Amino acid sequence: MNDLLAIPSVADLRRQIVGLDRLIPLLDGRHVPYVNLDNAASTPALQPVLDAVNQFMPYYASVHRGTGFKSRLSTVAYDQAHEIIGHFVGADLATNTVIFGKNSTEALNKLSYRFPFTPDSVVITTQLEHHSNDLPWRQHANVRHVRALADGRFDEDHFDQLLRENAGRVALVAVTGASNVSGFLQPIHRLARKAHAAGAMILVDAAQLAPHRRVDMRPDDDPEHLDFVVLSGHKMYAPFGTGALIGPKAIFLQGAPDYVGGGTVDVVTLDEVHWAGTPDRDEAGSPNVVGAVAMAAAAQVLMDVGMEAIAAHEEELIAYALERLPTVPGLKIYGETDPARAHEKVGVIPFNLEGISHFKLAAILGYEGGIGVRSGCFCAHPYVVHLLHLDETTATTWRDQLLSGDKSHMPGMVRASFGCYNNTDDVDRLVAMLARIAAGDYQGDYVLDPASGEYTPAGFNESLADYFQLM
Repeated sequence: MNDLLAIPSVADLRRQIVGLDRLIPLLDGRHVPYVNLDNAASTPALQPVLDAVNQFMPYYASVHRGTGFKSRLSTVAYDQAHEIIGHFVGADLATNTVIFGKNSTEALNKLSYRFPFTPDSVVITTQLEHHSNDLPWRQHANVRHVRALADGRFDEDHFDQLLRENAGRVALVAVTGASNVSGFLQPIHRLARKAHAAGAMILVDAAQLAPHRRVDMRPDDDPEHLDFVVLSGHKMYAPFGTGALIGPKAIFLQGAPDYVGGGTVDVVTLDEVHWAGTPDRDEAGSPNVVGAVAMAAAAQVLMDVGMEAIAAHEEELIAYALERLPTVPGLKIYGETDPARAHEKVGVIPFNLEGISHFKLAAILGYEGGIGVRSGCFCAHPYVVHLLHLDETTATTWRDQLLSGDKSHMPGMVRASFGCYNNTDDVDRLVAMLARIAAGDYQGDYVLDPASGEYTPAGFNESLADYFQLM
């Protein structure tokens, strides 16, 4: 398998993206190569990852306790996947465990059930978070939110204040490594030092960080050690349904797991249950072995290329985009706009175009430009409301409309997000199409669906079945 994963440089990654050269249809009947600028939501697969999966599949079988050759091979591959992901984040696997699940959201929910909270425990999270690193904590602890500054950056002074105000009660600091809305990088190791000094542990949601920057948990006795890290394979070029939670074995050896059943036990009688060790007790049922293999293969590719090289490529691309996008009349970028500060964020750029709904703008980019982006609030409603500087009256109005089933006026942004394979040509395609839209140079008569907020061109019959169908 290792031969399949040999990619020497960032430049080679673009040629290794599955589907990169795929032609897609436009509203005017032309076919153009698709430009994917929606990587913050999900990345395409790397060809070496798909190759590794295809090489593994003829040998796939159940893992653990199977006596056949394929089962023995699959078990070794699954166990190796745990080790590779641990190495990817710099975890000491003598004291830490890697737990596979569906994605980061499941991993965060798992930890919310498994962390030893007490009734007065406080979790400090931030206004910048994806809902997945906010809502789970609300069910199990007293949550305090660190404010965002006016430009969208993390307010570290407010973080310090919350640590002081909740001294002795803060059990966990839960913070994103990089915002999925603005791309801002967080000072995670400095926050870890402060959290540990206050007697708390720290979790880093690295779903958005890991594909762009090196994640290093550091030794357990380092004051800047990251206690928990979560990852999603579908954001790191392995969209095969696997995520990972990495953290101390001691935490997961406490108490019963959140899901119980097959694979989680050593001994069961009618009166007793003796739980298995880690990670087995937290990987209930038959695991997604194929997804684990894919995620490990992706991690190997990223490590072989070098996260420093990937970061350098991305910083150049962000700076280029921040120079080019402001040339579009009426375009507003949220968060960082200075190309010289590209190193302070990952490749996520949210924007709006004056006079046009973010939903409609994204639709035109897709139907007439062949450019995939995302619009809306990106599962981070409080943060987007803050970046848009909406007053409470406006925010309340749209919430009431949304709850009544009407998303017509839902505020939001368009988000362009880069992967390690994107280049300046992709940015130029985006800028050129945005300039056309700003000038009113688009073809479709777009119709709004109030229930979804989405726009589609009137009379356009999209023959998706010509490209793929299951029935």
